[in-house]
Amino acid sequence: MAGLFGAQSSTVAPMIVTSTPSTDLALTNFAYCSPSDLQSFAVPGSKLFLANVGDAFVLSHNLILHYLYYLFFTTLIFMELWNVSIRNGYIALNAIHRRLAKVSNGDNVSVSRFIPPEDFNLALLRVELEFVKKGTKNEQVDAVLLANQLRKRFINQVMTAGQKVTFEYHGNNYIFTISQAQLEGQAAANAPERGMISSDTYFIFDAQNSSGIKVVNQREAASSNIFRHKEFNLQSLGIGGLSAEFADIFRRAFASRVFPPHVTNKLGIKHVKGMLLYGPPGTGKTLMARQIGKMLNGKEPKIVNGPEVLSKFVGETEKNVRDLFADAENDQRTLGDESDLHVIIFDEIDAICKSRGSTRDGTGVHDSIVNQLLTKIDGVESLNNVLLIGMTNRKDLLDEALLRPGRLEVQVEISLPDENGRFQILQIHTNKMKENSFLAPDVNLQELAARTKNYSGAELEGVVKSAVSFALNRQVSMDDLTKPVDEENIKVTMDDFLNALLEIVPAFGASTDDLERCRLNGMVDCGDRHKHIYQRAMLLVEQVKVSKGSPLVTCLLEGSSGSGKTALAATVGIDSDFPYVKIVSAESMIGLHESTKCAQIVKVFEDAYKSPLSIIILDDIERLLEYVAIGPRFSNIISQTLLVLLKRLPPKGKKLLVFGTTSEITFLDSVGICDAFSVTYHLPTLKTADAKKVLKQLNVFAEGDVDAAAEALNDMPIKKLYMLIEMAAQGEQGGAAEAIYSGKEKIKISHFYDCLQDVVRV
Repeated sequence: MAGLFGAQSSTVAPMIVTSTPSTDLALTNFAYCSPSDLQSFAVPGSKLFLANVGDAFVLSHNLILHYLYYLFFTTLIFMELWNVSIRNGYIALNAIHRRLAKVSNGDNVSVSRFIPPEDFNLALLRVELEFVKKGTKNEQVDAVLLANQLRKRFINQVMTAGQKVTFEYHGNNYIFTISQAQLEGQAAANAPERGMISSDTYFIFDAQNSSGIKVVNQREAASSNIFRHKEFNLQSLGIGGLSAEFADIFRRAFASRVFPPHVTNKLGIKHVKGMLLYGPPGTGKTLMARQIGKMLNGKEPKIVNGPEVLSKFVGETEKNVRDLFADAENDQRTLGDESDLHVIIFDEIDAICKSRGSTRDGTGVHDSIVNQLLTKIDGVESLNNVLLIGMTNRKDLLDEALLRPGRLEVQVEISLPDENGRFQILQIHTNKMKENSFLAPDVNLQELAARTKNYSGAELEGVVKSAVSFALNRQVSMDDLTKPVDEENIKVTMDDFLNALLEIVPAFGASTDDLERCRLNGMVDCGDRHKHIYQRAMLLVEQVKVSKGSPLVTCLLEGSSGSGKTALAATVGIDSDFPYVKIVSAESMIGLHESTKCAQIVKVFEDAYKSPLSIIILDDIERLLEYVAIGPRFSNIISQTLLVLLKRLPPKGKKLLVFGTTSEITFLDSVGICDAFSVTYHLPTLKTADAKKVLKQLNVFAEGDVDAAAEALNDMPIKKLYMLIEMAAQGEQGGAAEAIYSGKEKIKISHFYDCLQDVVRV
């Protein structure tokens, strides 16, 4: 099979160079030979005859390429060649062929059969036009008509970057020099810059002002070739789960650019000059921006990390911004509407385009950057050949003037992928290992996609890498690291992926470990009232899931200290199966200033708004408010923050359930926080019957002592009951806990009463 550069016959025959028999034949770009020599250049399975002629060197991507000259004959041409009688062993080349191959008439040149590789058709051919006799006349050339003529005349001919070709058009002899040759479905940076002209090859014509040639109607020829590919396969570009977002970007930013300028002029519109991609970290913003730049048939995109623009010298930062637009300005000035599209990608744009007046560094440099950027995008001399793509996960920090129409007007949120999106991302990252038989048959990507709720694209990639590390580690011997590895035994299994899920925890996932710590003793049946509240709380979960009119539901659990409020809220959070569950407690904010606490609370809510279904647990609200009964004293800033957040509806398509717990219901009522909750439930202390149920489940008392112990535990919070049982289970002399919990021994009722006396009732 022919490779990327094609294949040539193992037989290289020397032939003698001679001139093309006639001027008309010289304009065909064919090389000519005798009929008997012709058969040695036949391409199997086609009517083509291709030859690799000589060593005309062209420097392209640091590779030396041979020029390919085309031998193509039909029955009619056989007759013509027979009449002109080119002798065996001779090859006829026109003057341009001989000049490029650096040979003269009578010289020997090596010739071999060339077999084109697969997918060798040219998608794009950029050529520079000039007259054969320079400076003789001025002509206007219609790009559409000329492109059709060249496709028809040179169909199936091989063209290479740097090659010169002569042709006749409307009575004039022209030369075109190939400046860019790009294959279908292949980035220019990786292409060999040669290929075969097909009926779909798109021509772009350039002509110097001094050449006397004026190209008109160019954009009609380029009307539908702004993109390198005829169709988009996002998965082949490494983009998964973003089909809807990409469709929105295409409609807003590129649909108008597909049409020629005269159409947009008649519509009276301007192209979109900027777009903003925002969303949580790791969701694919940078990846999408880079792939958009690669898909466009314009200049290579300029990729700028925000802080790189900054400079310590006065005025240098603004100059760096201007330099980014310098090439686009020169093209706009010289080519006008014919200018290529210039893509500028700003990563972490929030680092340099903060809201003006928000920084107090004394230099005002950030304000100057925003002013300079606004001037370049949408100033008096605004450019129409620029597309600015900004990326950030802090859209709130950007200056508002940047976001209005005419600037970064297309704003697309790249959110966390849904289940189908996660499946696509996992497919992309496991595709190579599947092709090379490294993926075990038991791996179920659909199940993994269902398990990885609220994982970002970067985190899913981390899961795949972690799973691979488990598989590779099995093949490594720690006793002998130099031992050869058997590649055939490397298999990434489903167990590897499940272990990886334990290692890679999503940033916007449920805080399962924190929730489990809130219910160390698990959940036991402790009475009808507790069971009723749990059922009601689960109904609220169901309401948030299915109701269209309740995007925000809030529930306050109040009761005496230790009555199980936090454990109940944590259990509901775990049982809800919501992808995002976070607990906000004062223990993680010890010593922090009021404003810092507010910022942390707000961040939890902001993160919740990025998930489709979320639960937030505000544990011990009075502790969050820094409440002290003496005074009384509390933080009004935090109080007002909670009041606002408890009433603020989440964004469209997002749903939030908030649980709050408190032991100071009177205080919360006095500051108005109780009214901010939709529902309030009171968790009572345990009555005798409830305590008896708990003790029977624990099975630590003798049958005859259960009633007496339950009577003593009347009006006892569940948390304090567990503490008492733990104390009594140690025994009078200690060391009895293991025997008691295993059922071999029972707690003595007398010792239990002694422990009860040590506990201060609430």
